[in-house]
Amino acid sequence: MSRSPLCRPHEHRLSRRHFMGAGAATLGFGNMLRPVVAEDLRDKDRQVLCIWLDGGMSQLESWDPKPNTQFGGPFRAIPTSVPGIHVSELLPKTAQQMHHLAILRSVHTQDNSHSAGVARINRGDPKERGVVYPYLGSAVAKLMGPTKTGLPPYVWVKPGSGGFKTQDAGFLGPSYGALALGDAKPPANLLPHPSLTSADYQLRQELRTRFNERFGKRRFNNEMAADTSVYDIAQTLMRRMDLFDESKVPAKDVVRYGSHELGRHLLMGRRLIEAGVRFVKVNSYHWDSHGDHFNSSDCLHRQFDQPFAALIEDLADRSLLDNVLVIVLSEFGRTPRINSHCGRDHWPEAWSVAMAGCGIQRGAVVGATNALGTFVEGPEHDIGHLFHTWFQALGIPKEHMEYINQDQPLPVAHDDFSAISELLS
Repeated sequence: MSRSPLCRPHEHRLSRRHFMGAGAATLGFGNMLRPVVAEDLRDKDRQVLCIWLDGGMSQLESWDPKPNTQFGGPFRAIPTSVPGIHVSELLPKTAQQMHHLAILRSVHTQDNSHSAGVARINRGDPKERGVVYPYLGSAVAKLMGPTKTGLPPYVWVKPGSGGFKTQDAGFLGPSYGALALGDAKPPANLLPHPSLTSADYQLRQELRTRFNERFGKRRFNNEMAADTSVYDIAQTLMRRMDLFDESKVPAKDVVRYGSHELGRHLLMGRRLIEAGVRFVKVNSYHWDSHGDHFNSSDCLHRQFDQPFAALIEDLADRSLLDNVLVIVLSEFGRTPRINSHCGRDHWPEAWSVAMAGCGIQRGAVVGATNALGTFVEGPEHDIGHLFHTWFQALGIPKEHMEYINQDQPLPVAHDDFSAISELLS
């Protein structure tokens, strides 16, 4: 058995159980789903921008600094725009936006491995019901649907390759998966060949529709719905190619967000929200700092700080924070103890989540850790509490917070938990 504190590649992959669960969703469990509240929510224009920092952001170098303590590390705490609230000196621009933000410092979750933690956090870690629950983005896509723009309800901006990712949808079925924009680029071969006339293109679409209808008679409905959904998304995106035209982005925004990967992707995230996408997720990788943690934090946290502060400033200036929920999330925090590689390992026992907008309290810190930052002091809050809080902020009625899957009622979040009232205005 390896005693190395470093993660191995297989720990960042889905477990076989999760893979089989995701596969089951494509085989028909989702096709009988009957939403309880979808019609009531479609007219709401509330949106979500979720920033996923893959690997685990250190709470001690960000939202819950403990300078001059045993595990505090070398960085100082700095004051913010809210008197009495301090964050790490690695977030100087974000500190000036604190009056728009809320920090929950009492997050306590169950998993300290990537393979289990990523899925459980993204799914809200509900009780075991024999089904694979959807990720937050797929849940919002199902419960609220697309906005009136018709743009895809769940878009994922990520490094690397893109495509249509069905595994996030769980039992909802593949239609509620994420359209992934690899490196914020449009899907490959989106536009028809220039030699194809408009009339010929239309004829081809009609022929494709007939073939699909014939093909669908021998297939599960949710498979066909997903296939049709992808073509509908492509049609919509073809009319909005301006979203991918970087020449239309003001030069000052490029400078403010930064030309690095996370800066470009968060700027695209803001533009997608402004265009009307219901749920946008922006991924950043390389936060799993088991070694050389403080040098990597000095780089990564500053790369996060610049575009995140610009994002919050822009959403606030345009009054979009009234209707856009912004979430900064990881699968866990990092250990107070510093290991022999000068790194911090995985720590679900006491970490922080930041959020803003859509009825979330502004300029608030909720919950606390002890003086060393090792454990939560006072009430602990699970990801289930946060899912209830976010669904309530989005206006999903508490009495309707359930799916109906094959006549089985399923709560949309862990039924032993409830919203954190201190976070809601």
